[in-house]
Amino acid sequence: MIVIAGLILAFVLIVLFSNRATRYCRWRADRLGDGPRGRCYRCAACGAVAFTDTGKPPDWCAARPDPRRG
Repeated sequence: MIVIAGLILAFVLIVLFSNRATRYCRWRADRLGDGPRGRCYRCAACGAVAFTDTGKPPDWCAARPDPRRG
C-alpha cells in the first residue's frame, strides 16, 4: 500500500513540475549585460532579461503576469 501511494505521489510531482506553466523564473546574474540600467539578470527557465538597481535578483516571474507591475 505504501509503495502504491509513493508511486502516485511521484507521478503527481512529475506531472506538476514538467508543466512549463507551473515553473517559476530562476534568475541568474549576467555580468556581461551590466550597465547604467543596473545589474542584468537572465532567467534560466524562460529566457527573460531583467535589470535591478539593488544588486539582488528580481522577485517576480516573467512567465506569469505580476499584479504589482500593473
